[in-house]
Amino acid sequence: MREHQTFKSFWPFYLREHARPATRNWHYVGSTLALIVLLAALVTQTWWLLLAVPVSGYFFAWVSHAFVERNKPATFTYPLWSLIGDYRMYVLFLLGKLGPELEKAGINPDGSLNAEHA
Repeated sequence: MREHQTFKSFWPFYLREHARPATRNWHYVGSTLALIVLLAALVTQTWWLLLAVPVSGYFFAWVSHAFVERNKPATFTYPLWSLIGDYRMYVLFLLGKLGPELEKAGINPDGSLNAEHA
């Protein structure tokens, strides 16, 4: 049974799973690369490139979970919500609005968790 039944309850969990700034940065690299590959596939009509979109996006994310955050990617339990969370986090970062969301999820600027979430 999955612990989170709604995206609303999943979102703070997702952010805590990405607490360290380096983890989020690697996710941004993967998300950017995935969007570039998708755009290249559409512009050039090179359709096999569509296969590279998830690979390019998830490679950096999964490496960051293994070597930076040292946790299991949420993708394996919550695939759709994880994808939505990836791009929500990415857009909020680009807009400069991620900080308050991290704070609400109990994440300090250095990537540590507040005592109530540790």
